[in-house]
Amino acid sequence: MKIGIRGHDLEKMPAEQLAKTISEKGFNAVQLAVGKSFDFYTGPGSLTKEISREIGGIFQKHDVQITVLGCYIQMIHPDPDIRRKELERFKEHLAAAGDFGCLFVGTETGNVNAEIAYTTDNFEEEPFLAVVDSMKELAAEAEKHEAFIGVEAGVNHPIYSPQTMKRLLDLVDSEYVRVIFDPVNLLTADTWEKQGEIYEEAFELFGDKIAVLHAKDVELQNGKLQAVPVGKGLIDYKKVFSLIKETGRSIPVLLEDVRDPFIEESRQFLVNQNH
Repeated sequence: MKIGIRGHDLEKMPAEQLAKTISEKGFNAVQLAVGKSFDFYTGPGSLTKEISREIGGIFQKHDVQITVLGCYIQMIHPDPDIRRKELERFKEHLAAAGDFGCLFVGTETGNVNAEIAYTTDNFEEEPFLAVVDSMKELAAEAEKHEAFIGVEAGVNHPIYSPQTMKRLLDLVDSEYVRVIFDPVNLLTADTWEKQGEIYEEAFELFGDKIAVLHAKDVELQNGKLQAVPVGKGLIDYKKVFSLIKETGRSIPVLLEDVRDPFIEESRQFLVNQNH
């Protein structure tokens, strides 16, 4: 089982120390957002072959696979100049993915507003089609580099449901676009009790495209979903893992939004759920 953690859920530290720490904590995979894990500029021209190969080699030495290179962009930013810069930044990550030894470059799908926050304006046709345009452009670049995009749905974004994800995948129609499945991101305080149905629909619609599982957890506090360590909340991971097993594939599982002293307990919970 490939099981990992987001690098930036640990303290910032040099690449050698981060890879060693992740390995010592019992993980063999990581989601690495270079700019969040290191004091490292990730703007235009920063991800040189030399730097990418050096970092990739360090993680490989410690038997930690860089499963996802995190580059979460605002791909439909209302300012077209900022949107263009965001898309170009993602393209640079796609170009560098092979040098990192990385499987996927991951992102969510933006927001109609400059700041990412919940708004039903995201659910209109115009922002959806804007996402399709951006994803088609990125998919063409991914194909050029033989790198894969991992796209993540969420209720704060235009791709917010199993149906909108399926429609996006169909319209972009690229072998280089896969899904990062985050079970929490598809839920609200009003829908969490229907999580089993939502997950079943997702796997029915695009289970063959799900390439990575993000594992986090929530509980209901004052009418809102609030983050808690994995295994301490409402998410039915037995259901999630049973759906993964039905696909006949094993996919990497990346712990998200869990920090010490809860990391080992959450890691062990996921290992047990997978048995």
